[in-house]
Amino acid sequence: MIEVYTDAATAGNPGASAAGIYIKEHHQFSKYLGVCSNHEAEFLAVIHALLYCKDHFAGEIISIRSDSQLVVRSADAEHCRNPVYSPLLKQILELHGNFSYVFYKWIPDKDNKHADALARKELKKNQ
Repeated sequence: MIEVYTDAATAGNPGASAAGIYIKEHHQFSKYLGVCSNHEAEFLAVIHALLYCKDHFAGEIISIRSDSQLVVRSADAEHCRNPVYSPLLKQILELHGNFSYVFYKWIPDKDNKHADALARKELKKNQ
């Protein structure tokens, strides 16, 4: 099982945004996302994590851990109420086909410090 921690940082809402992805015992990276809302940035962080995992861990069991309740609930339910996020959720669900299983776990901020630090550093670098 591959443990993946994702987080996003935004300067304003909407505002400049970045994602931090920490793949336990494997890799870490960050990505500047441009201007988006904090929720969009959280969805995009998961998308970038899954894209990386598709290239490096296809067929594996993926555990996505996020402090975004919206992302975790939406991915678990395979549905989101706000149509703004539907295209992002659709991308996430399509990426699931590359793995034997993908599941989501909500974690508190204090357990997501590594991904948070990556996102904040990337955001600061691009402001």
